[in-house]
Amino acid sequence: MELTPRATTSIWRRTAGLPHLSRLERNTQADVCVVGAGIAGLSIAYELSRAGRSVIVLEAGEVGSGETGRTTAHLANALDERYFEIAHRHGERGAQLAASSHTQAIDEIESIVKREKLDCEFERLNGYLFTQPGDYQEVLNRELEASHQAGLHEVELISRTPLAGFETGPCLRFPNQGQFHPLKYLSGLAGAVLKMGGSIYTNTRASKIQGGAQARVETSEGFAVTAGSVVVATNTPVNDWVTMHTKQAAYRSYVIGAHVPKGSVTRALYWDTLDPFHYVRVQADSEAHDVLLVGGEDHQTGQAHDTEERFGRLADWALQRFPMIKYVPYVWSGQVMEPVDGLAFIGRNPGDEPNVFIATGDSGSGMTHGAIAGLLLTDLILGKENPWAGLYDPARISLRSAGTYLAQTANTIAQYADLISPGEINSPEDVRPGAGAILRRGLHKVAVYRDQEGGLHEFSAVCPHLGCIVSWNPSEKSWDCPCHGSRFDALGAVVNGPADSGLKWAQ
Repeated sequence: MELTPRATTSIWRRTAGLPHLSRLERNTQADVCVVGAGIAGLSIAYELSRAGRSVIVLEAGEVGSGETGRTTAHLANALDERYFEIAHRHGERGAQLAASSHTQAIDEIESIVKREKLDCEFERLNGYLFTQPGDYQEVLNRELEASHQAGLHEVELISRTPLAGFETGPCLRFPNQGQFHPLKYLSGLAGAVLKMGGSIYTNTRASKIQGGAQARVETSEGFAVTAGSVVVATNTPVNDWVTMHTKQAAYRSYVIGAHVPKGSVTRALYWDTLDPFHYVRVQADSEAHDVLLVGGEDHQTGQAHDTEERFGRLADWALQRFPMIKYVPYVWSGQVMEPVDGLAFIGRNPGDEPNVFIATGDSGSGMTHGAIAGLLLTDLILGKENPWAGLYDPARISLRSAGTYLAQTANTIAQYADLISPGEINSPEDVRPGAGAILRRGLHKVAVYRDQEGGLHEFSAVCPHLGCIVSWNPSEKSWDCPCHGSRFDALGAVVNGPADSGLKWAQ
């Protein structure tokens, strides 16, 4: 089997057909300004536009250029956090609301696809949760009972998945899940928002976000949007300096896309219970073959130095179970925000003005959380009651998650030790073309990148968010912060928040 040596690339961009939009070049106003044009931002813009509100969307890159373009697009009410854990942390009623909200999110996506006649390959299918051979079945029994108590009465324990040649043993079948082409769906959402009179500006970075009687979003080009409300839907909030970043941690998750013969793998969603776990589905690609999407090998952002090897480990895991794989043309990774208590944060930003809202903490369920955000935040902005508001409230405190919170805080504090540790190299000459490394120069640490032509580029290795030392990610050619997940491209430009500016040039 050949594992492609090319740069990381997502399968979705090849056939996305995304709209080409312009940047904001004037001051303007709307009822609501949404920052971020991923699935959360455009779902919110769509629902608000349908409700008759004027909406402006600002996107630092292009539509879907963030994490929505890096998902494997599972639409599931089977969550990464088991329902028995959600019930423990949020109560039985909380588990019921989590189940109903994710179920309704899939229904809403399907309704939008039909209403707007979107060609995004949406389909309903089964999902299967299985353990590893030799593992106890207790986790499946507990999850079966918890799922039924949460209202998912059609979940059932069966003898095996429908995968030929891969003996999974007993598994839970979650019926009526879904999948789609995420960027084709975003393209359709964007078109619907524009058709309803909304505005979407790309290559427009929000540099300052302020709530109040007249909320204001300023861009890096010096223009401003004034609005009645602001929603920050940027995977992790770029308007919040500390509070929300202590409640969640950034993880990288890896994906390979492998060619398999057409129809050789039963179309469904598959998840195992390993730690880190694997997630699998099939994407139609041509008359001759499908693409098997296999994800996993998660780790906290900036806290692993074997990122390239993780693709190989995914390929090995997949080949043992799917021997028909011959070629892997796609490899990529994405950023997942893991909240300490297992559920997203969708609502008013804590400590901010009441008309500033956020959507973050997707916990591997970004597609359904994005749809939930569209429904929930529209109700909150319109002043309507919503039964999910308390469950997803960003200001919530879960005492039963205190252990996870303390462990994550300790992990973050430990990363600051890099401020006084030696550098990885002794001289810039040690950096090969296309690579980066950290150099200590006196009291300072310097991020050194050598481009393919041999040119050297040096930046301060200090993340501008809260001062951690960044780490080189060889698979993505990026500088990643191990504290709160900010990421910067090889030349220091910010890629992911919470940082809202790039690495400074070394003095």
